[in-house]
Amino acid sequence: MRSISLFAAYALAGLSLCAAFAAAPASAQTNAGKNLRLVVPFPPGGSADILARLVGQEAARIEKQSLVVENRPGGGTVIATEFVSRAAPDGTTLLIMANSFTINATLRKSLPYDPKASFSPICQLVVSPQLLVVHEHAPWHSVAEFFAAVRAHPGEYSIATVGPATTQHIAAEQLKLQAKLDLTYVAYPGGAPAVQALLGEHVTSVLTNYSELVEQLKSGTLRPLAVATAQRMPAYPDLPTLSESGVPGYQATAWFGVMAPARTPLNVIAELETAFKGAMDVAAVTTRLNDIGLYPAVMCGPEFKEHVNQQIDEYAKVIQAAGIKGE
Repeated sequence: MRSISLFAAYALAGLSLCAAFAAAPASAQTNAGKNLRLVVPFPPGGSADILARLVGQEAARIEKQSLVVENRPGGGTVIATEFVSRAAPDGTTLLIMANSFTINATLRKSLPYDPKASFSPICQLVVSPQLLVVHEHAPWHSVAEFFAAVRAHPGEYSIATVGPATTQHIAAEQLKLQAKLDLTYVAYPGGAPAVQALLGEHVTSVLTNYSELVEQLKSGTLRPLAVATAQRMPAYPDLPTLSESGVPGYQATAWFGVMAPARTPLNVIAELETAFKGAMDVAAVTTRLNDIGLYPAVMCGPEFKEHVNQQIDEYAKVIQAAGIKGE
């Protein structure tokens, strides 16, 4: 599975100067004085919701607007996504989106919108690395030790994550395919329940977002074996990647971005790019995001649009190879 790495994202952030920038200066402020409504397809309190409120507040300030965060969970994120696809293309109603947007393009047989045509991508904002972890009492201290045990006892060990048919589930299935592992997949309705199951030693391992593991890793109650990014995490420089640990090329990263309805004018898109880039440059915002395991990885304009389309195509390959079924 291809996914932008933490460090590659930083490089892209510096190079992503969009052609639309030149089309309209940020000072145009075409929506100044209006509400900026960020629609979140997840419940309040989660990573996407916190991201929307932190970054949205600064983006709205730059745009001289008031911020409204509207949570519309349900339907595997389809409810909120459809709502934004039908909103007026004036730059005031935007979607906070994640990998689920690109996964649904394959898993959902009939969507009430076109994933590639119904939206104007603005920017990817952050990434959250996924980690493979085991309980502190587990006998394995490396990926090699864990994989050896799994191969010696096929089907006896488990890997839990959010699911089914989520970013994390697909990442787990991809790991099983690439590493040729017979691990029993156990689905939970969220990252927190999966982590709690591992803390209770009801499952053998968990593959989930770093943002779900921050406190447990700090306390030592869970032991990280590897990170799924292409390069090591700055916070854990001694923790190897899965690619370094016998699964060459493996990457799995959760990411969050923002999109507008299709046909939003280019000058408005340019203003929004400027606002969200500016928001991500605010030290207080990035510090708080880092605290919850979300790392700035800004990528805007054509680069982000290409990334979204590539993710749609690449998730389709993994979903089909793993035999994952949707609705």
